[in-house]
Amino acid sequence: MPQPTEEEPSVGKPRTRQPQRDQIAFRACCWNDLLPDDHQARIVWEYVESLDLSVLYGKIKAVERHVGRSPTDPRILFALWLYATLRGIGSARELTRRCDSELGELPFQWICGGVSVNHHTLSDFRTAHVDLLDQTLTNSVAVLMNEGLVTLDRVAQDGMRVRANAGASSFRRRSTLEEHLAEAKEQIESLKKELDGDPTVASRRQKAARQRAARERAERIAKALEQMPEVESKKKSSEKAKARVSTTDPEARVTKMPDGGFRPAYNVQFATDTQTQVITGVDAVNSVDQGQLAPMVEQHEERYQKRPNAMLVDGGFTKKDDITKVSQPNGSTTVYAPVMEPHKGDVDPHSRRPGDSEAVAVWRERMATDEAKEIYKERASTAECVNAIARNRGMQQFRVRGRPKVRAVLLWYVLAHNLMRAVALRAAQEAEPA
Repeated sequence: MPQPTEEEPSVGKPRTRQPQRDQIAFRACCWNDLLPDDHQARIVWEYVESLDLSVLYGKIKAVERHVGRSPTDPRILFALWLYATLRGIGSARELTRRCDSELGELPFQWICGGVSVNHHTLSDFRTAHVDLLDQTLTNSVAVLMNEGLVTLDRVAQDGMRVRANAGASSFRRRSTLEEHLAEAKEQIESLKKELDGDPTVASRRQKAARQRAARERAERIAKALEQMPEVESKKKSSEKAKARVSTTDPEARVTKMPDGGFRPAYNVQFATDTQTQVITGVDAVNSVDQGQLAPMVEQHEERYQKRPNAMLVDGGFTKKDDITKVSQPNGSTTVYAPVMEPHKGDVDPHSRRPGDSEAVAVWRERMATDEAKEIYKERASTAECVNAIARNRGMQQFRVRGRPKVRAVLLWYVLAHNLMRAVALRAAQEAEPA
């Protein structure tokens, strides 16, 4: 039979290798063989294994040779949230989807190692251990200080406004809150009477759920009323009646955002070592930047038994009392902050003014020098960079409510950031010639 030549194509339907997706196939594999050795998920897991999580294991009631369902290893939950933060994932449901054994992503599946997780467990774990997260931050920075990688020579502080999980329509005045609280209490009592007198189980469950919802609503309104005096104190006497607090997140405040709009938000405070961009201090407040300098310096002393040698802040932090408190002779921190221009154009802003303390006068004089201006440039290159990284990792809006939970989420961001900075710093140190 004559063979077809190159010029003469074969007659018939082209034969190709086609997918057979309806066939059952068994694949034998090892999780460790699926992920590269230098993958970010492995770095996160190695870091979590080095942490002291005994406080979490001490709460586990299931023990060997006894009955009881085994809970998920805390290291898995800790690593999942750290890695999810690096990937910009802030939703427990989305994180659960990424961990799915069939539809998820390999790095998350590798961290789980075949252990299933649900969004309720992940959501609760994220905000339930603020003290542990805070202590982990302190220990991790202290280790870097012991290695000589972080010195706290110069620390830049900056505030970043992050949208709260509350709507503008949730803000109510005192009279409205008191009215709603009275209605909620009446509803609770009414539902309680119906629940006690109803013999049917199904109906009892429904009424119990309604009673619980009413009770939670009353608690939120009561918390809003607790925050009202603080909000009223910042208003003029003639405007105190206009003070409003959110019933969704009572600790959130309506704040002017970077785009010029006004929305409920928290003011996130980052203090960053200028040499390494390691975050050394953190807080979430519901007020402006002014007045936050001294508390941040004190936070460093509490964490590391050492105050920063210098603090670099913008004009929003320049409160005279704070400068006096942290500077010599009361403190040991040198403040670098821009001096505000006086209302009168013929007055030198760097000259001493009536009422200035010695520390404030020295600060004014210092900021007139070229050396101080050069040092102050480090603030923008440090603080603004750290803020941008946090934004890129999803810090656009908090998904939790209440300052304690907001602070927990914030600490996850800080730990994830510092972990990658520590990896980069140690790699650079090893690359240096001996």
